[in-house]
Amino acid sequence: MESTGYAALSRLTGLKREMQMIANNIANANTTGFRQEGVLFSEYVQEADGGATLSMSAARVRNTSFAQGTLEQTGGRFDLAIEGDGFFLIDTPNGQRLTRAGAFSPSAEGTLVTPDGHPVLGNGGAPIFIPADASDLAVARDGTISTQGRPIGQIGIVSPLEPTHMVREGGVMFRADDGFEPMEQPRVLQGFVESSNVDPILQVSRMVEVQRAYELGQSFMEREDERIRTAIKAFMK
Repeated sequence: MESTGYAALSRLTGLKREMQMIANNIANANTTGFRQEGVLFSEYVQEADGGATLSMSAARVRNTSFAQGTLEQTGGRFDLAIEGDGFFLIDTPNGQRLTRAGAFSPSAEGTLVTPDGHPVLGNGGAPIFIPADASDLAVARDGTISTQGRPIGQIGIVSPLEPTHMVREGGVMFRADDGFEPMEQPRVLQGFVESSNVDPILQVSRMVEVQRAYELGQSFMEREDERIRTAIKAFMK
């Protein structure tokens, strides 16, 4: 394959990767706490024969949007949403993870957990226990949980030290290898959940653009292939 073919193929590979992410965004447009994802294209320069260089595109950087999603009122006592920055801290078999999905519920043992059964951690790093008779459970703006007028715990709201370095896991969870710290003034809303920050209309529009760009790249490679075939036939005469 000639240099033009490698350059075009690198572009098609990146567009395919972006199309996969767009499809995943659209599929999770109604997933609570989901963060939209995209790719960043960059130029990759490779040394070619004869001391020349070949410029190709690379789409290897995943770009996650942490824009605020719409806050939807549910009225649920254990549904929580964060207004502004911050993440809920949860415990998983693979370690502590961060999430914006706040559709929680008490387990059979009384521990506050996610829909997947992962314990929600308090500001001290321990699971939060909900008494069985906590019919008047209230959550203050700073995440303090109280029942019958007395506090029983505080939701752990943290901020990653390097948000752009976080690694997505399980759709709505993130691994913060660079660490995180407690939010100084968290803003928690009880009876609300944060919806996905995906805009389906914009994503469908981008999908059309990517599809057209992919078709244009395919057409270019077909024409280039035909040019090479024609040249070979001319030389063989």
